[in-house]
Amino acid sequence: MKGLRRLQKGDKIGIFSPSSPASATSPLRYQRAKEWLEHQGFIVESGSLTGKEDHYRSGTIQERADELNELMAREDLACMMSMIGGTNSNSLLPYLDFELLKKHPKIMIGYSDATAILLAAYEKTGLPVFYGPALVPSFGEFEPFVTHTYQSFEDILIHPQAIPYQVKKPPFWTDERINWEEKTRDKEKRPNDWLCVIGGQAEGRLIGGNLNAMYGIWGSEFMPQVQKGDILFIEDCMKTASIVEKNFSLLKVNGVFERVSGILLGKHELFDDEGTGKKPHDILLEVLGDTKRPLIADFDCAHTHPMLTMPIGTHVKMDAKTAEIWLTEPWISEKELK
Repeated sequence: MKGLRRLQKGDKIGIFSPSSPASATSPLRYQRAKEWLEHQGFIVESGSLTGKEDHYRSGTIQERADELNELMAREDLACMMSMIGGTNSNSLLPYLDFELLKKHPKIMIGYSDATAILLAAYEKTGLPVFYGPALVPSFGEFEPFVTHTYQSFEDILIHPQAIPYQVKKPPFWTDERINWEEKTRDKEKRPNDWLCVIGGQAEGRLIGGNLNAMYGIWGSEFMPQVQKGDILFIEDCMKTASIVEKNFSLLKVNGVFERVSGILLGKHELFDDEGTGKKPHDILLEVLGDTKRPLIADFDCAHTHPMLTMPIGTHVKMDAKTAEIWLTEPWISEKELK
């Protein structure tokens, strides 16, 4: 099986809608995002469900699976990007033909509910997948956040980098939920920092994504096994403290924290502390108990803006004393894969 190749200006990016019908419900943001990527030199190829809506989803289970299969089969696409997330991307998995992706390898990128698709693709093909921007929420965002999101996308997917590559921390961030369709005012630019919650260094395979979406495939043939020494990456959005405790605890009772060598916890968009005054990392510390692993929190690969692009399935190194993260092996290679 061939490996992946880097993106080039002029490449075609296919857009799939595995869950929410964002192109139909947010047409202005969709068009802005499409034009923004096209302005960077890419050809945006809309999937068959673009502009369509079936209440809470973009189409039936079979229609959504057909759209993905059609894009995976296309040899002329260099990348597949999710339109947005949602709730039920996992329902497509029994109907997806990942042999098509093996035959025509291409970069697959997205976040949130698309985690189910990304992790299944990685598990079934062995190809790295990329937790990073989705078309509508990420590239439909206004300046200056969209440019910083794109800079990481470009660094990881277009330009060759020396190894080890140090992940660049954005200078500011926001989780204000305004300016979705049209701009009303500038969003607040908050000073950015990554928090060293438990000190130490770790190196291993990066695995994870949106925790809520991971539960939709947990224990199935589509969920990669968390292995001893892995670096666990998890993020979520708009959850309450009680739900966050429950979600972290599922990992605890399944022995995940005991197996991993380090944890990257993404920023939590609009977290509801339910009056506790706690942050998500405070809850994680309590759930971890006596299990101590290097832990960096407030990482910018999340629902907040800007968003970094990270390669799932490749090795990373983290230093939870200096809040530094490196990619320690090539994440794109055109060499034949086993």
